Amino acid sequence: MSGYELVFGVAPVVLILVFLVATSVRILREYERGVIFRFGRRASAVLNPGGDGSGPGLVFLIPFVDKMVRVSLRTITMDVPPQDVITRDNVSVKVNAVIFFRVLDAAKAVISVEDFLYATSQMAQTTLRSVLGQQELDDLLASREKINEQLTRIIDEHTNPWGIKVAAVEVKNVDLPQDLQRAMSKQAEAERERRAKVINAEGEFQAATKLTEAAEVLSRFPVAVQLRYLQTMREVASERNTTTFFPLPIDLFTPLLRALGDGQAPKP
Repeated sequence: MSGYELVFGVAPVVLILVFLVATSVRILREYERGVIFRFGRRASAVLNPGGDGSGPGLVFLIPFVDKMVRVSLRTITMDVPPQDVITRDNVSVKVNAVIFFRVLDAAKAVISVEDFLYATSQMAQTTLRSVLGQQELDDLLASREKINEQLTRIIDEHTNPWGIKVAAVEVKNVDLPQDLQRAMSKQAEAERERRAKVINAEGEFQAATKLTEAAEVLSRFPVAVQLRYLQTMREVASERNTTTFFPLPIDLFTPLLRALGDGQAPKP
């Protein structure tokens, strides 16, 4: 047998061996698991260091017999599309959210549900409409944390049989109708005006109270009135005014006014 015949005879065998090795060896990363099906039934690989599914590392399959489905165990971030929600007080809003989940059991995620990503998304949408439809608009805007916890608990209960763990569900945006936004803006403006008037009234009341106390003190000490009068004159004189008003106590004119009143009174 010549060298060429030997090469042509060995080459097909080598190609077949390379093809068998390429189709029977799989490499799974640390965050991946593989679910192996042998003749349609779930089977374990020859090398299965992971325990839950196959992987990570090298996984050996039987060519043309075994079929492996890769599943990622990393946390998945999924946007929930905007949903039309009618709240309990009959307000129509658009609400979208984001859901964080990961696969805990790769076998359940592949066998129990056809497409666990699509199923989780649909479950999140229906639960979002159901839970928010039971809330009033004020609670929806003010109690986000409570609603997020309720959404997380309900969705996690439904996806647990699929081997999926929901870490968190967060409501992102609540789009209100334009007329409702204007009404809420007017309400907030009216509330601010009410607080301003209340604060102003409280200030006037406190000022009146202090003035009353000051008047009582001045009434007990007439000398203090004169001192206050002199202080006021000093403050007025310190300014650059062309005209200066001198306030005079009304007590100075009381005898004069009394005398004039007695002189104009008709005699009996």
